[in-house]
Amino acid sequence: KWKKISFIVIAVGLIGALLAYLIIGGEFLSSFLSPYLGGTPLLYTLLFFILGAYLISKGVKSISGVEIFLLFALLIILAAFFIKTFPFIDFNKFDDIHLDSLFFPHGIVLFSLWGTALIPEMKEIVKDSRPVLRKVIISGLIITSLIYLLFIFIVLGASRPIVSEEAISGLSRAIGGDIIKLGFIFGVITCFTSFIALGLTFKKILWHDFGFSEHIAWALACFLPLGLFLLGLREFIKIISFTGSIALGIEGMIIVLLYQKFLKKKFARSLNPVFYFLIGVFILGVALEFFYFFW
Repeated sequence: KWKKISFIVIAVGLIGALLAYLIIGGEFLSSFLSPYLGGTPLLYTLLFFILGAYLISKGVKSISGVEIFLLFALLIILAAFFIKTFPFIDFNKFDDIHLDSLFFPHGIVLFSLWGTALIPEMKEIVKDSRPVLRKVIISGLIITSLIYLLFIFIVLGASRPIVSEEAISGLSRAIGGDIIKLGFIFGVITCFTSFIALGLTFKKILWHDFGFSEHIAWALACFLPLGLFLLGLREFIKIISFTGSIALGIEGMIIVLLYQKFLKKKFARSLNPVFYFLIGVFILGVALEFFYFFW
């Protein structure tokens, strides 16, 4: 029973995430290449998808070299982007930030920082070394959080009040110039690495845990999000907010409850009260997202 419920929740979260990265990755690729090569956003989204689906079909050992190269490229581009955009920040633009809307981006923040689906891949890469895996998870969360905070700081400080859904094009209208090309490259690499990592995870869940053949698992993992995209689900913010608040929120509750069961069974210990607070936050996020989404 729990396996089926967990699978549905995880599948919804992964499909939502893959769809979101497909939407925004295609937009970034189009914004970067179409001024030189022409073509429609749909064409670049399909190109993004074809390359991603091909690498997902190859498996983790085949893509690890590609991901390492893209990671180093990402860090270099990210550093250059931050250095070049920092002079455009206007600190006066932070004066009218409203804290009463602090909980509104709950789902988006969850979506941005959530990484449970990637833990099996990390475990495989570090060869089941628990100490190394723990360090990778903690350092990854800290580094990702700091990068997001710095990126938010730059976008709000430089482009308010014309912040766009994916942030980069709004920044382009605010400061212009070749700096933004770095932003588009950064966006493409970020979305592409996330797309292939999550696609590979979804494929393995379908293949190893639910008995689908490798080819069917690959097709479902790749073509379900593409099908939703072609059906017209292309509102990036709504998709990541819904996925983060509801799918990842419910997944978070399941993880906490399973952890509680594990503690009782193995150590006869009760759960730390902090985890009950986390469950409350997840429940509130799910309820608010249903309210925002349907009303």
